[in-house]
Amino acid sequence: MPETAIHATGRLNTAELSFDDFKKIVINDYRIGYESRQASLIGRREVLTGKAKFGIFGDGKEVAQLAMAKAFKKGDWRAGYYRDQTFMFATGMSNLLEFFAQLYAYPDIEKDPASAGRQMNCHYATRFVNADGTWVNQAETMNCAADISTTGGHMPRLLGLAYASKLYRENKELAYLDKFSLSGNEVAFGTIGNGSTSEGLFFEALNAAGVLQVPMAISVWDDEYAISVPAKLQTTKEDISEILKGFQREPGTNGYEIYKVRGWDYVALCETYERAIALCRKEHVPVLIHIIEMTQPQGHSTSGSHERYKTKDRLAWEDEHDCLLQMRKWMITSAVATEAEMDEIEATAKKYVRDCQRQVWNELSDEIRLELNEGARLIEKLGEHVPARDELNEIAASLRDCIDPGRKDVFAAIRKTLRLTVKDNVVQKQQLINWLAEEKIKNEDRFNSKLFNGTVYSPLNVSPVPVRYYEDSKFMDGREVLNACFDANFERDKTIVAFGEDVGSIGDVNQGFAGLQNKYGDLRITDTGIREATIIGQGMGLAMRGLKPIAEIQYLDYLLYSINVLSDDLASLSYRTRGGQKAPLIVRTRGHRLEGIWHSGSPLGLILNSMRGLHICVPRDMTQAAGMYNVLLRGDEPALVIECLNGYRLKERLPANVGEFTVQLGKAEILKQGTDITVISYGSTLRIVMEAAKELEKLGINIEVIDPQTLYPFDTENVCGTSLKKTSKLLIVDEDLPGAASAYILQRVLEAQKGYYSLDAQPRTLSAKDHRPPYGSDGDYFTKPSLDDIIEAVYSLMNESDPHRYPAIY
Repeated sequence: MPETAIHATGRLNTAELSFDDFKKIVINDYRIGYESRQASLIGRREVLTGKAKFGIFGDGKEVAQLAMAKAFKKGDWRAGYYRDQTFMFATGMSNLLEFFAQLYAYPDIEKDPASAGRQMNCHYATRFVNADGTWVNQAETMNCAADISTTGGHMPRLLGLAYASKLYRENKELAYLDKFSLSGNEVAFGTIGNGSTSEGLFFEALNAAGVLQVPMAISVWDDEYAISVPAKLQTTKEDISEILKGFQREPGTNGYEIYKVRGWDYVALCETYERAIALCRKEHVPVLIHIIEMTQPQGHSTSGSHERYKTKDRLAWEDEHDCLLQMRKWMITSAVATEAEMDEIEATAKKYVRDCQRQVWNELSDEIRLELNEGARLIEKLGEHVPARDELNEIAASLRDCIDPGRKDVFAAIRKTLRLTVKDNVVQKQQLINWLAEEKIKNEDRFNSKLFNGTVYSPLNVSPVPVRYYEDSKFMDGREVLNACFDANFERDKTIVAFGEDVGSIGDVNQGFAGLQNKYGDLRITDTGIREATIIGQGMGLAMRGLKPIAEIQYLDYLLYSINVLSDDLASLSYRTRGGQKAPLIVRTRGHRLEGIWHSGSPLGLILNSMRGLHICVPRDMTQAAGMYNVLLRGDEPALVIECLNGYRLKERLPANVGEFTVQLGKAEILKQGTDITVISYGSTLRIVMEAAKELEKLGINIEVIDPQTLYPFDTENVCGTSLKKTSKLLIVDEDLPGAASAYILQRVLEAQKGYYSLDAQPRTLSAKDHRPPYGSDGDYFTKPSLDDIIEAVYSLMNESDPHRYPAIY
């Protein structure tokens, strides 16, 4: 393992610089680092005084990040965690005003472009989606994928960002996409704390990058603790680079270049990053840079003090080896600056940071104070015309006296006022209600908008194209319909790629991609290892860089192994950047009615609750699935498509426009008209419902069968609610556990669509049992809704309504 950086020469390469120019660079670096430290110190105080809610900072990491920033170029990407403020300042991707705006949760994208106040401080992002939904030219900007708080959760996405450079370099058909790449010469920079290298996502991403040989540069900030837990309880041998020596590449092998360097050695850090990133960029070799002997002067966060768990000797060592102190000493001994000059730099920096903090706080406070004063004025005005005048004046006075008020204080005061005047009907009350309604709209935009980007490129805006058939259209296996759909789309759009376990050489386990790798090459249709989390991360990174990936998870049950990436990262991306970033990844999987605990999955309750921010598509057959893929591959929002495991060999007609027809998301379809009961189901269970309908007709019962087709969005045209007005009875048939997806559907139909008012009988759900299905046909029969179950559930509803006409079966 190269450790030359540990024994650095102590000299920067200044061959092309005069000493004065060299001094300016170093002094500017120190200024940025010192300003960053002051921001951390002030930020902590702002939290402890109550102005900010929580603080987590990058103190102690400044010098290493200054060095890393020198190697970062336009077109490069960062996927890091919440210690990287100095790097963001040094690259210009953020600044002190934005730092404090995020600390105070300023809900304005102009003030906090990273998240518009939606994320904790030091969670960074650059905006690469314009307001109209078009992409920013990523090749001309420095790029930062939006941070998440899970400290290793960004690693799968980092892999994808690096993998995109490999595809842009090696797939010449993508050369026209020059606003996403400079011939694949970008590096994806990742940062992670030493404690988080114990996580599975780190090792999974590390291994995948070594296999793929992508330009990924991981920096490990090692201060020997993870909150209070020391390295000896975190890492074998207490040294992550030591135990990763097996990843070191050797002649004739793939692998990594691994470097180790001290976090307080400015010269060695600059040399190491220059060398490591040049290699990574040129040869597409992943690198790991282990930054040791770092400190964390303020502890982990504002929630606790590190004095509680660090020894006096350790704290003394950290004081001595503070990276800025060491850099300061080096600058003075190397004649870069005198002690007096350093004092002046520091004094100026302190004032500047304090000025930035005050400016942001005053701007936000003034904005809220204007709203507060208007709310208080309207309350007082109402008080002049109602009996509760004294109470209202007291509310207004308390509101005006608020120290560091928030918008919640204004709303709470007004809502209390309206409760106190509920029986009063005066003009002034309506004026207050109107003002509250206007402010509510503004706050919905501030705090509740952009779950999806919602641009003109949304899949919801894809023009409908009906399916067409030739008179002699062949009946074939459903898998062949799907295969023809993928073939047509890969031919149409060179940005589409697909990957997953067994997707390439055998065309996936159910043959949806059969023969397509031979036709389109292994850069576009690719096998991966068994690594669900990084399959999703790989797709997410590609999608953020302008490609259209289809990431396959072999079975729906295995989605659990990628749920943290799907939920924490992909699903929240649009929301947490307020539409500033997007990743139109399509996750393809298969599930529902098969047999066995890990091959029969229908965990839609889990999916619906954890993946808001993805479209959830549940096609009943492969033709429906094809229509959904045709829509999603023309849109710009992420989605999960769950194909029916037992449908690949069922016969379907091949559409004449197999790569063009669409199935609109959120558009429910009535499969069978009926008058007695509305039955809602999705996926594989619909076939059983349709079978049951035939037998029920023999019993004199005419059911209406509705397929929502997508669960998110759900029935945007209120087809289900309209059906209930006709039938007045509802049965939901669902393969998920009791109270899971069926509860979601009930809420949508009874509450959102006001179906409750149409009922004349208790709504029913028919779901699987409380456990996963056992293996075997008998296990399936006694666990999931069967034909007999559906018939008897419908009949029971009719018996309840008219027991004389429909006597109990037993």
